[in-house]
Amino acid sequence: MIKFLDLYKINNRFRDAFQASFSKSLDDAHFILGNNVSTFENEFAAYCGTEFCVGTANGLDALTLILKGYVQLGKLQKGDKVIVPANTFIATILSVLHAELVPVLVEPNPDTYTISVDTDKALFREAKAVVMVHLYGQLADVGGFHKIAQDFNLLLIEDAAQAHGATSNLNNRKAGNLSDAAAFSFYPTKNLGALGDGGGVTTNDSELVDVIKLLRNYGSEEKYTNKVIGFNSRLDDMQAAFLSIKLKALDRDNKRRREIANAYLKGIKNSKFTLPFYDGSENHIFYAFVVEVDDRTNFTEFLNKNKIEWLIHYPIPPHQQEALNEFSHFKLPLTEKIHKRIISLPMSPVMTEHDIQSVIDVLNTY
Repeated sequence: MIKFLDLYKINNRFRDAFQASFSKSLDDAHFILGNNVSTFENEFAAYCGTEFCVGTANGLDALTLILKGYVQLGKLQKGDKVIVPANTFIATILSVLHAELVPVLVEPNPDTYTISVDTDKALFREAKAVVMVHLYGQLADVGGFHKIAQDFNLLLIEDAAQAHGATSNLNNRKAGNLSDAAAFSFYPTKNLGALGDGGGVTTNDSELVDVIKLLRNYGSEEKYTNKVIGFNSRLDDMQAAFLSIKLKALDRDNKRRREIANAYLKGIKNSKFTLPFYDGSENHIFYAFVVEVDDRTNFTEFLNKNKIEWLIHYPIPPHQQEALNEFSHFKLPLTEKIHKRIISLPMSPVMTEHDIQSVIDVLNTY
């Protein structure tokens, strides 16, 4: 079986360093917001090119705390509209709802699957913020959305949960430094993944950082003294240590993913598939390699028979989820079509040349 993502092999490369960091953390006995967290925050901010990084418990909390932080600062008001792509993972939309704001779902670019700059401009006029989701590891149209944010006086926020290290062609800046603030997930499957949950916010806005640090820690700067109604959403100190170790390999791993993607794009010669758009640059880190196929059920059965693991990102669009029934009236034909046709192929930095060629050969016989 060719694994979709072999987390054991990915993380076993760092076993000795993980064990050493665990022993050191055990000896230090500072498990909440300790040195490991502040060290990783500084390292990841430097990596992204931002002044600040604030660790959170997970990616959903990171995005929620950005939005709640802007509400706390008065830059957003409860009930304000926030533009989000309709084909994103549900967490993007949940964060808007948790912040007591109103998500406005818009169709993606059909080629890149990222949020489209061709969205009806009337929607931007009514909104106060837009969330660029760098879906599957590919940057959204950064230049286009900077202009939209400027023209309509919008806060521009990145959902960079799948885009660690993706770099813009326009200014050579990395995801996390392409907006007013960005949210990351360090879920184990991410290109930079912890051994459990984790998240973070990157920004150059010191006021926002101060508020998020309050919000993530019960609204408290000093123990048992609470300034605002906060949350418990702190990056685990042990996970921060693991992330610091893995951060050093991120660029190398992303490069390997792009090599695999290029091999797929050159090797797969089958008109039954629509292969992903890729301009050959570092603006894509291939968190997922997503193809479209007409009869997905038949194709997944074919892959199972040929011992190739697969995943669907995501089988049900958010507006058709029971939890978001209030949005079920939205007419989003492109989003619905995409969700019926997409499937993700094996993609990870530890795939062998044999694995890669096997996937190519199998797809060419479908």
